[in-house]
Order: sequence, then structure tokens, then C-alpha cells
Amino acid sequence: MASFGDLNRVNTNIQSLDSQLSLNKINRDLSDNQLKMSTGLRINRAEDDAAGYSIATKLNSRVAGLEQAMRNVGDAKSVLDIAESGFDTVMDNLIEMKSLSTQAANDTLGAEERGYIGDQITALADDINDVAGQSVFQDTELLNGSVSGGGTVSNTGSLTLTFQVGERAADTLEADISAVNVGELFTSAAGTTGLGDASSERINATAATVGGQGALSFETGAGTAATADDFRAFLSSVDDAIGSMNDRVNEIGMTQSSLSIREVTLSQSISANSSASSRIMDADFAKEQSESVRLQILQQTATSALAQANNGPQSVLGFLG
Repeated sequence: MASFGDLNRVNTNIQSLDSQLSLNKINRDLSDNQLKMSTGLRINRAEDDAAGYSIATKLNSRVAGLEQAMRNVGDAKSVLDIAESGFDTVMDNLIEMKSLSTQAANDTLGAEERGYIGDQITALADDINDVAGQSVFQDTELLNGSVSGGGTVSNTGSLTLTFQVGERAADTLEADISAVNVGELFTSAAGTTGLGDASSERINATAATVGGQGALSFETGAGTAATADDFRAFLSSVDDAIGSMNDRVNEIGMTQSSLSIREVTLSQSISANSSASSRIMDADFAKEQSESVRLQILQQTATSALAQANNGPQSVLGFLG
């Protein structure tokens, strides 16, 4: 800063140097202000606010993880929607089996008519297996049980899917989707299980095995078709299958409910973290615009002051007159 007597020296224009320093500082501040206005960010570099930059970076990384988790929840709901649709179709087939079995259990029908009904029930069972095999998401059969080593579908038990529904490693949700092929619905152990009258067992179900879904069969054993008693006994098996399907639908419904709750929670977390990051990173345009006007005025006055300071040494010429 210029002091007393500095105007009397020519070689070093202290007043001009002070004006240049002031102008350079104003130009730097004005440049920073324009950068904030153009990017909308209060912090554009770590040097602007090292602590704020670090905190905001963590918040932004969490928001990115939460947003992907939200998409994961949507994908998970799509998977369960496909499984539920398959369950609905299987349930419709079982209800039709119930109706046909009740009809065949009536003694007003003859052996030939019961044979036709048996064929219809067998076709419905085949349709159930088709539904189980065709309910696929990303090459994974959802309704045929777990996948064994080498990618072979086991067609038994249940398929466990783990959904990543948060941005932390522990934020997961598991869904167990039990197999719904004929072998799983109508048998409890490997092998062939009789579903008809205990004395004849002309209605049988083959259990599902690796690569096989099981099947229903109406054997005529020694030329004898399934009787009304066989169909009455089979009704209990159909009721059990319907009950197990209700359990499956209940399980998948609870998982869907959990996903919906998680979706709301994720949405709230994204909003809260984005808001926190915004308060740290985003520029206040009203404040920055006011600062811009102030700096522009100072720039003009500093430029004028520099021009006057550069002309200051000419006053020394008066000493030489």
C-alpha cells in the first residue's frame, strides 16, 4: 500500500502496484462468481471448501447407490409379478381339477366318462408344468425350484432370490419361490405316490426330479379305469395342492409388500440425501447475482484507479519546469 512520499518516486509506482493487486483480486473473485453462476455449484473444486466437498461427495455416492437400489426394487417387483401371474394360472388349473374330480366322483358317470375326465385332468397337469417351465426372468425359471451345479434346474424345492434393496451390503431382501410343478404339488417324496383309493391307487403322481417336473397318470390297471372312490380320494390331494398354492401366494404377497415399503423408504432417503448435498454444493443464485453486480462495480472502479495511478508519476515533471 502506498505510503507518504511514494508519489515523488518514478522508478517504482507503488500506487499502481496496489491498484493492480486490488484489480487482480477482484478479477479472480469475479471469475469464481461467474463459474458458480454457470455451473450452479457453490463448490466447484476441493479448494473452494475441502470439508464440504468431501461430505457432498459421500452424500452423492449414497444417492447414486439409493437410486440404483430403487431400480433394483422395481426389477424385483417385476420378477415377483411374473411369479404371481404363474401362480394365478396354476391356481385356475387346480380349481378346474377340483371341479372335474367332483364331477367324476359322482356315481351317475360311467367308466368311459371318467376316462375322459381323467384325460382332461392330465392335460391340466401338463399345462401346470408348462407354466412352471415358461415363467422365466433373465433365463431363470422362477417356478421350477432351485438351480443345481452347472446351471441345471432341479425342478424341486424352492428358488431363493436375494434382492439388493439398499446401498449398503447388508441391505438385502430374500424371496423364496417354491416350485409349482405337478411333482411338487402332488407328491411329498421322490418316487410314485398313489392318489386314488388306497386299495387300487389307479391315480398316481410322479415326483419331480432333476430335469423332470413329475406327472399325473390315470392308470387302468388290468383294464380297470379309475373309479368314483379313486376320484373322491384324489379330491383330498387337489385340496392339499390348492392349500399349498395359497401358502405360496401369501409368501409372495408379503415379499411384494416389503418391496413396496422399501420403495417408499428409498424414495425418502434419496430426497433427504439429495437435499443435504444441495445445501452444501449448490449455489444461491440470488446471492451470487448480487455478488456479481458488486464485483463488476469494483472492477470498474479498480480499473479507473489503476489508470489514475499510472498517470501519477507525470506530476513529477512539474519539479523540472
